[in-house]
Amino acid sequence: MKKKNIIKKESEFTEIINNCPYKKNTYFVIYYRKNDEQNRYGITVPKKTGKANIRNKIKRRVKNIIDQNEKIVHNSYDYVIIIRKRLLELNYKQIEENLMSLMNKIGEKYEQK
Repeated sequence: MKKKNIIKKESEFTEIINNCPYKKNTYFVIYYRKNDEQNRYGITVPKKTGKANIRNKIKRRVKNIIDQNEKIVHNSYDYVIIIRKRLLELNYKQIEENLMSLMNKIGEKYEQK
């Protein structure tokens, strides 16, 4: 994932979380909004999920999944992905299936309009 595709500013995180729609399942909560550029991502893992090495491992996996499935994900969105603690129970393939199904639901909503 390129650095220009990452949401880093806390103000952007809070704006998206407070004002934008979201989709959720057992393992993820994804806030999203349409933008005019390319996809941008912000990934957060709460401290109660585990120590820093575990949280970083989860972030790396999610970033890798996004990079591998970049062509499947709908363009021109800002995504804030909040990861829930239950994700630790899953293997890589299950994480990928859950994340991609949720992101596809987001794109389908806007394609119907």
